[in-house]
Amino acid sequence: MKNLLAGLTVAIVALPLALAFGIGSGLGAQAGLTTAIIAGVLAAVFGGSKLQVSGPTGAMTVILIPIVSTFGAAAILQVGLMASGFLLLAAGMRLGKHIHRLPTSLIEGFTAGIALVIAMQQVSFVLGVELRAHDHIWESVFEEIQTWSANPQLTPVLIGFFVILINVFGAGRWPRLPLALISVVLATVVANLLNLDLDRIGTLPGGIGEVSFEFFDAGNWLALLPSALAVAFLAGLESLLSAKIADRVSGFEQHQPNRELLGQGIANLVVPFFGGVPATAALARTAVNVRAGANSRIAAISHALFLAIFVLLLSSQISQIPLAALGGVLIATAYHMIRIEELRATARQSKLDGLVLIVTLVATVVLDLISALAIGLLLYLALRKTKLSKRLIPIDAEETLGD
Repeated sequence: MKNLLAGLTVAIVALPLALAFGIGSGLGAQAGLTTAIIAGVLAAVFGGSKLQVSGPTGAMTVILIPIVSTFGAAAILQVGLMASGFLLLAAGMRLGKHIHRLPTSLIEGFTAGIALVIAMQQVSFVLGVELRAHDHIWESVFEEIQTWSANPQLTPVLIGFFVILINVFGAGRWPRLPLALISVVLATVVANLLNLDLDRIGTLPGGIGEVSFEFFDAGNWLALLPSALAVAFLAGLESLLSAKIADRVSGFEQHQPNRELLGQGIANLVVPFFGGVPATAALARTAVNVRAGANSRIAAISHALFLAIFVLLLSSQISQIPLAALGGVLIATAYHMIRIEELRATARQSKLDGLVLIVTLVATVVLDLISALAIGLLLYLALRKTKLSKRLIPIDAEETLGD
């Protein structure tokens, strides 16, 4: 019973996030729900952690939006299949234990950069303007702000900030409440009662597996290879870090890193055929699962089943949710991803750590995820033997690259 209650709690938190991440990826709300349901079950059954909850995440949307805008929605199938192959290969080669050896400064800068990109991706929803697709997110934001300035619409802005305020300031006071769901419900009720002119999610398909994709020409597989590598790397990194944190929070569970890569590989192999986006473990949902008292895989599996029930019974209500409200949820999620004290502590470890953190963060926002990881890692490797790497405060040696 404890695991079923934990699964219900996680499902309540996951519903608005799955909707928002699906829309944020460019494939729509149904894609987010499909991913949360199917990946949630498969990763829980085959993964290496009994506490992990998987599904669509904000970090993954950063990679997917450029893919959709450049190659179209069908490319997500190819990227998902290619990424699943890389994850299964990594599991077979037993690479799971090595991913934790990345420098902390690289991971912290990368995570903070992703959070900023996630927030910037929601600007069009909160401003109520058409989404602009450019190679770099800052270009899109600049054009979206210009469009809004030419014809300001205050209604979506007010709805978006209403949701942001509830999620940001309510988290400290009511940490156990599903604020994301509450804020979205309140925003939807207000928008309907006042008959506000807002962009909505729209009608959802009646079930799972109604989206079909076609393969592209063989030449596009090569063009999509960097994106597939990025998806696989991010899925592996986020999943293993989430599992490690879940172990720490629970105080007793020890995950199996290579089996976790296997579970994520299987989930991403199946999800694209049902119209879903690439999935990974979700730290926020995993943390909620642990705090709710979960101690077996039943909690994560039941969370996915509860989501399916929500879709079947509440699809008409879900279709009325304003996009500005979901944008507000994701901006608040991005805010909670940036932990200022941890960034300061990491930057104070050494001059090199501070440099790697800042460079990785800026590169993530200005360039792209793959370039940011490559630049940050190469910078660390090139300078770690210099005076810049002299420690200012002690750290855990296992969290950095070995010699």
